[in-house]
Amino acid sequence: MKANVRITATLMALSSALAISNAQADGHYVPGVEGIQAASAPPPGMYYVGYLLNYDIEDFRAPGSSSNLPGHNTGTVTALANRFVWMTNQKFLGADYGMEAIVPVIRTSLTVNAAGISDSRSGVGDIYLGPLLLGWHGTQWDAVAAAGMWLDNGSTSHPASPGKGYKSTMLTAGMTYYFDTAKTYTASALMRYELNRSNSDGYRAGDQMTLEWGLGKSFGAVSAGLVGYSQWQMRDDRGSGATSDKASRHAIGAELVYPIASAGLVLKGAFYKEVSATAGSGALPKGSLARLTLVKAF
Repeated sequence: MKANVRITATLMALSSALAISNAQADGHYVPGVEGIQAASAPPPGMYYVGYLLNYDIEDFRAPGSSSNLPGHNTGTVTALANRFVWMTNQKFLGADYGMEAIVPVIRTSLTVNAAGISDSRSGVGDIYLGPLLLGWHGTQWDAVAAAGMWLDNGSTSHPASPGKGYKSTMLTAGMTYYFDTAKTYTASALMRYELNRSNSDGYRAGDQMTLEWGLGKSFGAVSAGLVGYSQWQMRDDRGSGATSDKASRHAIGAELVYPIASAGLVLKGAFYKEVSATAGSGALPKGSLARLTLVKAF
């Protein structure tokens, strides 16, 4: 993959390697944006969800090496993903039917002396349009399914540009289970599968699967728990420079949820530490992710 596409993939998705890597879990979806009760869709209504993210790359490693690259190397991205959700009063397959859109705004700063890169850019990233969002609600469980497309509207002209340069279709399924009737103990799992298309140069990143999970406990209105994510590259990259190495990435963290009922707001804060990042038998750069989420019901 060309340098600008690889780096944009890394930092916009907050989940990949740098241009010097030969394989990576490469997709549009940002891992770590969902945590406790990740697979619970809201009731009918209009909602705004703002995800403020900051990702710092802590280890810059070449493929197959456990040592950091020489020189001064830093990589940071700050992104505000603006998600708009409309859950209608209509039913489909017994579920509440809704639709959604995500508009990310991204600031990326890169300094990688080993690759001769020094660049900082801000802009609108690739937009997601989801015409199908389904939410089921049982006595002690919730479930969700969704389908939509990531567009390729974002710029890819520089190494730190926010676009990825290709479209992808994303399929979603997940479930939240409540261990007691009071719904104070929860476990959730949310799976995303991205089918990537080729970019303008004919390069096609392998499909990516992301699993986000959470184990939570409520203490009155406040909730807290363990969260984590894993990503796997499911198919080989195709095109010039592609290899058969498939990437994977895993992180664990904690989340706190604080609702403000009088204002119709929910605040969520989480921190993730990546514990593994590999491509075949080699290593990939890894880092840490901090997230602040604001949910507003209208």
